[in-house]
Amino acid sequence: MKKPFYNKNNIILYNENTFEVLDLLIKQKKKFDTIFADPPYFLSNDGITCINGKMVKVNKGEWDKSKGVEQNYQFMYDWMEKCQKLLKDTGTLWVSGTFHIIYAVAFAAQKLQMKFLNNIVWEKPNPPPNLSCRFFTHSTETILWFGKEKKSKHKFNYKIMRQINGNKQMKDVWRMTAPKKTEKSYGKHPTQKPISLLDLIIKASTDENDLVLDPFNGSGTTGVSCIKNKRNYIGVELDKSFCTLSKKRFESEFKEQKSRLL
Repeated sequence: MKKPFYNKNNIILYNENTFEVLDLLIKQKKKFDTIFADPPYFLSNDGITCINGKMVKVNKGEWDKSKGVEQNYQFMYDWMEKCQKLLKDTGTLWVSGTFHIIYAVAFAAQKLQMKFLNNIVWEKPNPPPNLSCRFFTHSTETILWFGKEKKSKHKFNYKIMRQINGNKQMKDVWRMTAPKKTEKSYGKHPTQKPISLLDLIIKASTDENDLVLDPFNGSGTTGVSCIKNKRNYIGVELDKSFCTLSKKRFESEFKEQKSRLL
């Protein structure tokens, strides 16, 4: 195992295979307050979508190619099993996905006897149009929230969520746009999540100085949210170019944080 690609103020990023790092963290007996995962959706099948009014391929890379129903499911089960071992007794796991993988995630959680907490629907107000005109326009993603075990007691910052929502109970449908241009100023990731989404997740299930894990770091949005909200973070990303992108975003957020204190 190499040294971390990035390590500053308890924000750590590994440029490694996530299974190897998860095994290392288990060996080190690390325990996390929350884990957010945005695993591959296995969508790179030569289909098409619309971006900025142009027809483009949906292919994202080798990491996103389907290996068949059984292998796709086994992949989900294997990393989730390791993450379950890394959760504190009160810790929770959030998994984001489209219908292509989210049912495999739910089945894996059932097999692992995790506790279903919520089915969050992220609604996008301005989704790409459906070019084939043979289906309803896809405008949502699902985020499943799990407790470690069936009888686990989990952390939920109810008062903070209610305050954010105008002093009303927050529902399980969250309406927000895809990442803004400013969030992609250092580069783009094909499945990048908006910082507003991760802020809600981090604030809902952790307190300041808690430890957060993201086994599929991507563009580093979870890490950026942790810096912003004063949480500690460990991320894992196999693609070095996305590690470099994440590093730029982390450094930028540290600078903004410092300027706010001046």
